[in-house]
Amino acid sequence: MHAVNIPVHIVERVVRRRGRAHIHDDLDPASTALVVVDMQNGFLLDEYAAYPCPHALTIMPNINRLAQTVRETGGLVVWVRNTVNDAEQKNWSQWYELSAGDPARAAKRTAAFQKDAPGHQLHQDLVVHPDDKTVLKYRYSAFIQGSSNLHELLQARGIRTVAITGTTTNACCESSARDAMMLNYKTIMVSDGTAAGTDDEHNATLTAFYAIFGDVMDTDLLIRCLRDNAKQSHAAAAV
Repeated sequence: MHAVNIPVHIVERVVRRRGRAHIHDDLDPASTALVVVDMQNGFLLDEYAAYPCPHALTIMPNINRLAQTVRETGGLVVWVRNTVNDAEQKNWSQWYELSAGDPARAAKRTAAFQKDAPGHQLHQDLVVHPDDKTVLKYRYSAFIQGSSNLHELLQARGIRTVAITGTTTNACCESSARDAMMLNYKTIMVSDGTAAGTDDEHNATLTAFYAIFGDVMDTDLLIRCLRDNAKQSHAAAAV
């Protein structure tokens, strides 16, 4: 798992600006979604992955813990799956051209993320429940227009807070998190529930996101916020 390091001066700046270290600790669990990004065999297993992310294997227990807590406190769990098809290879040709220098790896990646291919499947150690939702996405960000129906799904459910987990921190997770904030969701990146290629890449994203776009919490803190706020809501409803 990554060694998380957000510089002290960034934390101090955030506290001065926002008044506290975690601006979204007042989240409403019933209107919170855990968005799990691209935790698929095509990123996690060497057999299918053109660009494997070994750190992602270490965050699965935290994702499972978070998912169970979100369910128990009335929120929604959404499993987002990176997907490739012929139409998107044309519609997003600029991205595919960036891999032109390594055609063998590009071909492996394209094959892995065809819908229902082995690489397209979620890793077997992830615990998915029948009431969870699955979304297919065709860009880095799950929220950008034309990438998926995630925004519409969350709006229909009344979701106001989004917690981002998955891989990679500095690509699909970061893109989705920034766009979620732009769409007016309270957005949290989970520091030990996301993974990148290196500690430097992971921490660069968390630092930039925390400084400007939203909140960064670890798994234990987010679970505590979910449970404490759920208890407060139940107590207020009983009065």
